[in-house]
Amino acid sequence: MIKYLKRGKDVQIRLDEDVKVRQTVENIIKDVEVRGDEAVREYSKKFDNWDPSDFRLSQAEIEKARKSLSAREIEDITFAQKQVRNFAQIQRDSMKDVEVETYPGVILGHKHIPVNAVGCYIPGGKYPLLASAHMSVLTAKVAGVKRIISTAPPFQGVPHPAIVTAMSMAGADEIYVLGGVQAVVAMAVGTQSIAPVDMLVGPGNMFVAEAKRQLYGRVGIDLFAGPTETLVIADESVDGELCAVDLLGQAEHGPTSPAILLTNSEKLARETIAEVERQLAIIPTAAIAKQSWADYGEVIVCDTYEEMLQKADELAFEHVQVMTKDPDYFLNNMTNFGALFLGPRTNVSFGDKVIGTNHTLPTNRNARYTGGLWVGKFLKTCTYQRVLTDEASTTMGEYCSRLCHMENFAGHGEQANIRVRRYGNRPDLAWYEPVAAK
Repeated sequence: MIKYLKRGKDVQIRLDEDVKVRQTVENIIKDVEVRGDEAVREYSKKFDNWDPSDFRLSQAEIEKARKSLSAREIEDITFAQKQVRNFAQIQRDSMKDVEVETYPGVILGHKHIPVNAVGCYIPGGKYPLLASAHMSVLTAKVAGVKRIISTAPPFQGVPHPAIVTAMSMAGADEIYVLGGVQAVVAMAVGTQSIAPVDMLVGPGNMFVAEAKRQLYGRVGIDLFAGPTETLVIADESVDGELCAVDLLGQAEHGPTSPAILLTNSEKLARETIAEVERQLAIIPTAAIAKQSWADYGEVIVCDTYEEMLQKADELAFEHVQVMTKDPDYFLNNMTNFGALFLGPRTNVSFGDKVIGTNHTLPTNRNARYTGGLWVGKFLKTCTYQRVLTDEASTTMGEYCSRLCHMENFAGHGEQANIRVRRYGNRPDLAWYEPVAAK
């Protein structure tokens, strides 16, 4: 039996909030489409109180940001980027172009072709998420993207030097200090000063996620990544303090970030609830984490591992931390998750910041059909074909002619027939009639 010791906001309240977000984003998109830079500047002033002479940073400004960091800070960014680059390169190396003779005289193949231009959004209004620069810009670079532009909002009224440095070190070709929906729309549709891109990537708040959803089709996107989610699956092999830390460590992202404990131990569930309240009295980000926990935090108690697995797959959460006696049970059986963090020695923060896997992951149950951002998202797998012999063209043409006839596609059929006439020495073959079977 599955029971809830704590529930979050009513689903209908969340849906009503989504409607307001959609309307706001739709209006901004239309405005930027019509007025371009003028609209972008107005929204930047309105939402971020940011009105520079130029949103794009010069090379001198980028160097100034880098020089303001300590040697230790530069070393830490370098270490994190090395881990992300290494794993992205391993992933890229696993993707091979193919070319095979599938039938005598017929060559089929595919190539992995990088997207030409990518826009990377780096959240940074509330927290300076420089890690997102590693995850998006650097991964696109490993994929071979030719033009990478990157943007982040100002932090406390200025470009955040660590974000700027991380974007530069990751390989961004153009760096802008611009935030929110206006930044995403400007990259997607283009303005007088920003050339449009082919694809948008990067996490963001609910407004940024909605902007990407509405722009999808006009440009490609990595995935629909809204407010962060974390699911802690635990049993009595760990304690309430560890569970509470891992829940609040993600709840602090924002007031709409769900954090759920899923356990087969009511004792651990109650200990965790008490421990959350204790920690909320002392952590510096308590104001945000407390609202998130109150509105979106949940505690679910199951009887068995099987029930926990069933519920976890139903939730299909972005981050899933497994702290049980047998974490491999969930690795081997779970199908819906953005990323798994197995055992108490690892945690979501490692994945967010430094360990090397990508932290841009599916939310809102989108893990049912997609994984997270990786080097393959920046590559188009495009096929090609080559027919080398008259015999192969004739054979394919005969079959194709008859198949087209079954579909009533006369023009398609004639594409096949003309090859049979020319390469099969069948000048008597009638137009738009299927080739007779031998």
